[in-house]
Amino acid sequence: MARSLADQVSGRGLRLGVTGLSRAGKTVFITALVDNLLRQARLPVLRAAAEGRLISATLEAQPDDNVPRFAIEDHQAALQGPERHWPQSTRRISELRLTLTYQSAVKWGNGRSHLTIDIIDYPGEWLLDLPLLGKSYRQWSRETWAATLAGNREKVAGEWRQFTAGLDADAAADEGVARRAAELFTDYLRQARTDDYALSTLPPGRFLLPGDLEGSPALTFAPLALGEGEMKPGSLAAMMQRRFDSYCQMVVKPFFRDHFARLDRQIVLVDALAALNSGPAAMRDLETALVDILAAFRAGRAGMLTTLLRPRIDKILFAATKADHLHHTSHDRLEAILRLTTERAIRRVEGLGAQVEVIALAAVRATREANVRDGRGAAMAAVIGTPLRGEIIDGEVFDGNSEAAIYPGDLPSDPAQVFQGDDLARSPHEAPLRFVRFRPPLMAPGRDGRPAVAPQIRLDRALEFLIGDRLQ
Repeated sequence: MARSLADQVSGRGLRLGVTGLSRAGKTVFITALVDNLLRQARLPVLRAAAEGRLISATLEAQPDDNVPRFAIEDHQAALQGPERHWPQSTRRISELRLTLTYQSAVKWGNGRSHLTIDIIDYPGEWLLDLPLLGKSYRQWSRETWAATLAGNREKVAGEWRQFTAGLDADAAADEGVARRAAELFTDYLRQARTDDYALSTLPPGRFLLPGDLEGSPALTFAPLALGEGEMKPGSLAAMMQRRFDSYCQMVVKPFFRDHFARLDRQIVLVDALAALNSGPAAMRDLETALVDILAAFRAGRAGMLTTLLRPRIDKILFAATKADHLHHTSHDRLEAILRLTTERAIRRVEGLGAQVEVIALAAVRATREANVRDGRGAAMAAVIGTPLRGEIIDGEVFDGNSEAAIYPGDLPSDPAQVFQGDDLARSPHEAPLRFVRFRPPLMAPGRDGRPAVAPQIRLDRALEFLIGDRLQ
């Protein structure tokens, strides 16, 4: 059941894309957003809620029969259950329909209105594929090969580069060689996104989340070192080019056409803390990834005609997640770092008329704040929470049950500093900034007997930006 024509014309329907790179917290964000609205939690920055005009929120039947439903109940149970753990990361596209009933601020009389929100969730890895639509196999091969010369990539790309450098692109196509090249290339992509490196520009995304395409020819290709000449028919290069083109046609284009290009508004979640942990190279790579991703957005102000014929994204929110890992006195610095990271991307979409905002948020706040003193008696602004089992700081390995006061370090007052320095492939445990991962908070039962709604940081501000104008 797609969004009706009447809803499109009246503005009563909205398709909200929730996206971001790996481990940015997409599933947690959607779960918290829906939970706060369904249970009418306190959302002071969302004007309709603060003014008492938000009457109710209701989950509706799945709107599209060919798209899996976002498993909201499972994710709520993960966050609120006795084991309280973060939900499993997004591995496929899913969707959820939510209808808000509100008192209009501009209509006479009863003025009761409805807003139907279709929330679209999809793996962050799929975002990495969208820039491929504008590239040839030769261009992608050269860019990927050149990118591995950067210090943070060279270590993990070594085995694949050595194997590829020994191949003759003009040799006869060989399925065994293609499989081995694809395996080594995929291993490189997996290693590059681990905590030690936290790199972001790692397409093709389905190599990391293949699903039912695993082992298919559409995922059995890799970049080659190519010259300027034409690719010989029947050669290894020609086979790789054909499979790259098939991947773009069979995987990337349908996703763009059927889902991505239909969005009205978008939130892009960014795990800037993971990149900060890994150092300047990861931050520069994150900046490049966001610029590439935004190049695929159909951004611009939505008018009636464009909404009917081809929806345009007229609002984009960049959100640095896990703000609860920092004391609130550092949140403005985290926002400044994200704003600088997205500056090139923001200039592009603002030039097309889209409204853009940058915030630091935590959809579920897992910590509380405290002032502690170091060994010299100096005060430090810390956060207190339960680090995940296996997290390490200063040699201490946490058991997943004990609380700890964590001082993660100071973010620089000049955000440009996080991009400066050598491309050090260092362990995150050696970084001057160290952000550990925490378990979800343990919440006391509320009036309904269920755990109370978890606290949040600026989730209401995100909602006001994304949907506030539709609740007038």
